[in-house]
Amino acid sequence: GERRFRGWSGKAVRGPPPRFEWLRQELNQDGTFPGGEQPLSIVILGASGDLARKKIYPTLWWLFRDGLLPDVTYFTGFARTPLSVTELQERCHPHLQASPGEEELLSRFLSLQSFVQGQYGEAGAFGALDQHLRALPGGPRAHRLFYLALPPTLYGTVTQHLHSTCMAPGWTRVIVEKPFGRDLRSSEALSAQLGALFREEQLYRIDHYLGKEMVQNLMVLRFGNRLFGPIWNRDNVACVVVTFKEPFGTDGRGGYFDAFGIIRDVMQNHLLQMLCLVAMEKPASTNADDVRDEKVKVLKSIDPVQLQDVVLGQYVGDPEGPPERRRGYLEDPTVPPGSSTPTFAAAVLRVNNERWDGVPFVLRCGKALNERKAEVRLQFRAVPGDIFAQRCKRNELVVRVQPREAVYAKMNTKRPGLSLQPLEAELDLTYGSRYRGVKLPDAYERLLLDVICGNQTHFVRSDELREAWRIFTPLLDAIDQSAQKPIPYKHGSRGPPEADELLQRAGFLYEGTYKWVDPHQR
Repeated sequence: GERRFRGWSGKAVRGPPPRFEWLRQELNQDGTFPGGEQPLSIVILGASGDLARKKIYPTLWWLFRDGLLPDVTYFTGFARTPLSVTELQERCHPHLQASPGEEELLSRFLSLQSFVQGQYGEAGAFGALDQHLRALPGGPRAHRLFYLALPPTLYGTVTQHLHSTCMAPGWTRVIVEKPFGRDLRSSEALSAQLGALFREEQLYRIDHYLGKEMVQNLMVLRFGNRLFGPIWNRDNVACVVVTFKEPFGTDGRGGYFDAFGIIRDVMQNHLLQMLCLVAMEKPASTNADDVRDEKVKVLKSIDPVQLQDVVLGQYVGDPEGPPERRRGYLEDPTVPPGSSTPTFAAAVLRVNNERWDGVPFVLRCGKALNERKAEVRLQFRAVPGDIFAQRCKRNELVVRVQPREAVYAKMNTKRPGLSLQPLEAELDLTYGSRYRGVKLPDAYERLLLDVICGNQTHFVRSDELREAWRIFTPLLDAIDQSAQKPIPYKHGSRGPPEADELLQRAGFLYEGTYKWVDPHQR
């Protein structure tokens, strides 16, 4: 049912109950958000692109619908493409999901949109943007949030114009999308450029994986449960595997993907961030810098990845598979002929500190694999003093990030019946069963709201980024200099068999006798 909820101004508004109960901790004691009645201008640079149309505008609509934006908020698009406001709305409308009864609210949201056309390299265009923002209701005193939904090659020019022309009377915050450079050298240059224009607290480097429910849950699982603390170390954990799998290929996006490859696109950011949350020590608090300080300590303990600890693959078509799997990476017309860019990678990293010395952390990711899945898996050591003739399997704790969010622990129990034969089972917390009817917010919803609230906990700090590139840049250089081609693997397979051999050498024991099944499908 409906209930009254206090927005930024503290004024009660009628609407659907907010889906973000966790945001109560962000509220002031009087029920209002930090920021009071200060107006807000949200500017989407690159408003004509896919990211803006499919992600940013829908996210802003959800936040507006749930009463989580200031009462006076306006949305301005900026792009080179000449568009009318009506054309911009028509582009976004198919992606704005409105339930029955929300049509009037959606119409209000669309009425708050405006558009300014201009070239990213022209100072005059940003002068026109500034004048437009000042002319909006509340504009002369509004905060400004700039979302750079642009190629990284434009960041330098655009941020220079924003700094010289479009700074807000209130606060100014800038969101930049990954990739944050191609290697340590380009990342350092970009960080220096941005750092000369904006303070660190004004910059929000967004990695949407840090906004996912189960990634954020890693901190609560680790530091909110007594039973995990004593076993979360090298004495009990045999191996940690962080996995990201997609069942589709580049699908016409080969031009973008080929310029970066799977390591830059997924491993160096998404997977490394999850590794940090698994491996870090308990922070002094949940404040942004306390959390990020501990993540940086983990990264500083990791040596650069060596080529001999990596398996690279590139998918080829499966002529006997369904039509969508018959085309390989090199058959994508947007991929350069003869490209050796890997679409699969598995790498072994080691955290050289007291807690994790000797424990392999395996990161593996790939496109055109057999399923869609992202998870963190801790495999524990075998029980000492075995009395069951090696029939007990290793315990595992699995945090399933997507799809069908879940946390489950693989354990041994007695098989029902008269014998003492062990049987592998699970303690299962599947969110769809435990929290029925709860709609988990999209990662972008969480992160955009964090930016508005000034919370940088789930954003990448500059020193964090530097250490991440330090770990992977030597590997990327070695790959570029090597004549070795990635290993072919069939579209729809588990990836190169050599990756399984790498995991086995690292100490991960795959027994293949058990597979988690969603409770809804049992």
